[in-house]
Amino acid sequence: MCGPNAPPPNATACVGPDWVNHVVLYTKENPAPILSDITNNNLPTVSWVIPAGQNSDHAGGLGNTGGPSWVASIVNAIGNSPYWANTAIIVTWDDWGGWYDHVPPFKVVNDGVSWDSGYVYGFRVPLIVISPYTRPGYISHVNHDFGSILHFMEEVFNLPSLGYADAYADDLSDCFNFRQTPLVFREIDAPLKADHFLHDTTPPTDPDDE
Repeated sequence: MCGPNAPPPNATACVGPDWVNHVVLYTKENPAPILSDITNNNLPTVSWVIPAGQNSDHAGGLGNTGGPSWVASIVNAIGNSPYWANTAIIVTWDDWGGWYDHVPPFKVVNDGVSWDSGYVYGFRVPLIVISPYTRPGYISHVNHDFGSILHFMEEVFNLPSLGYADAYADDLSDCFNFRQTPLVFREIDAPLKADHFLHDTTPPTDPDDE
């Protein structure tokens, strides 16, 4: 999707067909495209959703507190729509927030994956799995990985492994019970509702700027 384009610091450009045809960016006219897609029954089979910087939940985010409401608005939109019956929502963060973690990272030993000398994890990050088929009140004690999300999708859609992080990661199966009676959605109460994000005219910042 992205490739070499210019001297650093702008060394890449995203101009490939997958980017042009499948990546939807925030605009002033459509500040919350994921919410619009849910409302218009236009949600793709798989969506990766990244908030703008002001809703990114990054530690020290200059007083911005929209992150939890942003997540809640998406979950509520799906939960109150026909999508709820067969959708899994996986919420995670790209770092641990800069706070203390009492569990030391562990090392993945080379088991056929092309690590030179093994792979060392960083600090743990939160992971929330939401679905009519998640185990109620369940806390997973399995070592998951960002590759677990890919592995889960590969299992659901019968896709081959990419052969990297997903190859050694689990598939999040311990979080689900597909034989249980589907859970009834319960709306999440949040200070900011979907309408706020659908009409937010604040210029979006890069999620890494916070």
